[in-house]
Amino acid sequence: MSSNFSLNPLQQRRLCLASASPRRLALLRQVGIEPEVRPAQLDESPLPAESVHDYVQRMAISKAQAVVQPQDDLILAADTIVVLHEQLLGKPDHPQQAIQMLQQLAGQEHLVLTAIAILHPDSQRLRTQTVASRVWIKPMTLPEMIAYVQSGEPLDKAGSYGIQGLGAALVARIDGSCSGVAGLPLCETLNLLREFT
Repeated sequence: MSSNFSLNPLQQRRLCLASASPRRLALLRQVGIEPEVRPAQLDESPLPAESVHDYVQRMAISKAQAVVQPQDDLILAADTIVVLHEQLLGKPDHPQQAIQMLQQLAGQEHLVLTAIAILHPDSQRLRTQTVASRVWIKPMTLPEMIAYVQSGEPLDKAGSYGIQGLGAALVARIDGSCSGVAGLPLCETLNLLREFT
């Protein structure tokens, strides 16, 4: 049975995704949105004394602003960070650092923050929202951590794990947005996009 039901609020509007993340692209496609992909290239270093909330929002906004071209209609950018005891856990630089992060997270609760920024370049209208989710990682043995790191999956993930892949087996519980932990909170993103239609 066919259906005309769609979650895509954009209708005829064009969307540029300022991200190289295959997870964010897959999540948008899941709700019927096929964006132009144009990754942003910028320095992602935190500023001195910058809070994690200010940092993740600044990154999302900066990514949207960095890719603007004259023909753009709407630009969507997002940034996802893992926070443990107010400490930002970024992407590991090497396998040993990934293991160290997993040792910190194992058996602990941590926070995943994903900031969304939607920019309409013509009007300079900007809408942002940060979505927080609490995640509990199961206790792990060192051999489990090593085996996971050897899969290669943690090496391009904030906090050294990805919920959309093998890392889902490490997550004992989530309180918040599952898609937000994966990189793009769909419910909130669609609500923001509807404000531009």
